[in-house]
Amino acid sequence: MRRARVFFGHGTDNAFDEAAALVWHVLELPIDAPASAYRRRVGVRAALAIDALVTRRIRERIPSAYLTGTTWFAGLALYVDQRVIVPRSPIAELIERRFAPWVEPRRVRRILDLGTGSGCIAIACARAFAQAQVDAADISADALAVAAINVRRHRLAKRVRLVQSDHFSALSRGAYDMIVSNPPYVGEREMRALPEEYRHEPRLALASGRYGLDSVACILREAPRHLRRNGVLIVEVGNTQSALERRYPRVPFMWLEFERGGGGVFVLTKEQLLAAG
Repeated sequence: MRRARVFFGHGTDNAFDEAAALVWHVLELPIDAPASAYRRRVGVRAALAIDALVTRRIRERIPSAYLTGTTWFAGLALYVDQRVIVPRSPIAELIERRFAPWVEPRRVRRILDLGTGSGCIAIACARAFAQAQVDAADISADALAVAAINVRRHRLAKRVRLVQSDHFSALSRGAYDMIVSNPPYVGEREMRALPEEYRHEPRLALASGRYGLDSVACILREAPRHLRRNGVLIVEVGNTQSALERRYPRVPFMWLEFERGGGGVFVLTKEQLLAAG
């Protein structure tokens, strides 16, 4: 895979981990398999199946998560296919910390995951905030079908509600203590330069206008109406961070840092959003 110069960035960042994901999948080994698993002899049939997956990974440039149908987010196993992007947001690290110090967990009763895709953020939030109800919204019916699979697998149907919505159009005002979003944020120039692996992901979940700001602009404009008092907005914008700061010089974005890498995630309170106009 290194020789073929495949792109890593859909759950792994190197050839060894990518290969391991394919091997573990074929051998049906759990991710926490003991060290003794490495001494297991691989049979001819399994070896052929592994070779076939590696060949597809190289020739078709399909991310391994689509080949296996499985990825991990915030410690949770999730089903994925080409109806959704492969979860890879650093927001997972925030969820594992229960968004400390930005929210007081015991006061979080309603959460919105806007642009839920596979449902990864919504499901992880529901697990982290056991008393909260979570709305998982997406414009794509196909994405919501994938999210429904994951909600059922994690037995969260009573606390995670799937809503088809173009941004906030189908959502109640003043309803949420926290809005979390990993929206589309790729501009036209960056879209043209993306590695081939990204062509397997839904364009709707990536592209966001000429400069990548169309979706986040809507979120900044509408979010205050949907947040409760002292509510917070957490949004990932990735490489669009600089363009966003130039577009909104009066908005006091707080950019977060991550131990495991990644960036381009800001937090704002409802009051900050209102003050910035």
